Amino acid sequence: MKVHVDRDRCIGAGLCVMSAPAIFDQGEDDGLVILLDDSPTELEAPDTRKIVEHICPSKAIRITED
Repeated sequence: MKVHVDRDRCIGAGLCVMSAPAIFDQGEDDGLVILLDDSPTELEAPDTRKIVEHICPSKAIRITED
């Protein structure tokens, strides 16, 4: 699993950061998503999928399979 973010689509809601702080952060200046880890562990994968499918309001996060 690889995580990709599109900062141009991000609206800075911060829901990804609250749901998976080891994977996502927010920029201090603009509040937009920052990807901290593009390869979540097996333990982090379900939460990451949930964020992509249900939580990110702007659909700025996507997953590809390795």
